Amino acid sequence: MPLSSVLAGFGLGLSLIVAIGAQNVFVLRQGIRREHVFAVAAICALSDLALIMVGVSGIGVVLTAVPWLVDVIRWAGAAFLVAYGLLAARRAIRPSGETLEAASAEREVESAEADAAGLVDAGAGTPAAPADPAASGTTTTLARRSTGLAAAVLTCLALTWLNPHVYLDTVFLLGSVANTHGDGRWAFAAGAGIASLVWFFGLAYGARLLGGVLSSPRAWRVLDAVIAVVMVGLGVMLVLPH
Repeated sequence: MPLSSVLAGFGLGLSLIVAIGAQNVFVLRQGIRREHVFAVAAICALSDLALIMVGVSGIGVVLTAVPWLVDVIRWAGAAFLVAYGLLAARRAIRPSGETLEAASAEREVESAEADAAGLVDAGAGTPAAPADPAASGTTTTLARRSTGLAAAVLTCLALTWLNPHVYLDTVFLLGSVANTHGDGRWAFAAGAGIASLVWFFGLAYGARLLGGVLSSPRAWRVLDAVIAVVMVGLGVMLVLPH
């Protein structure tokens, strides 16, 4: 495997995904919230790997032969980004008061067990309240995480696969450059794939370092406001004439 092709793929792959975009903003937010971090990072990285394989294998020619499909993806992606941005704006205007204060693992387990016991005892009615307020907060967080995985996965998939830049950059551009390496094109693809893995897992887990900064509801309002501006801006840019 030519090392030069691997490094070239790594460099180009990293340069294409490091720029601030809807997908990166979502990964950053999930990492800061410490919700479904591995699942989100894995989905982004594996999706990138799949698109790299498509581009290098030359299947991207299909999209070239059907140009209207790119427009469909562009408008669908724009609509999704604007809708997601408006939801973030609503969170900024009407905050939930959440912070990043985390309980110990032992306390989380105890709270989860207490919550499960309350659900069993209450049957179809309202679950019994935990013994202390702190446990109540932790239980609420655990319940949100257990029910929010599907939503996080679907959002991540939509931000990844409804983004036309993914196809233009990863499939067309990266695929075209990879094929200029001849027999080393799969080494180039390997380098680009490594870049995706490093970036998405680094971004998702590195975001936890911001936990101290975002430990107040006001900081979350600012973050959601930034997310709203970025998402809506990207959505509008997708449909503007180029």
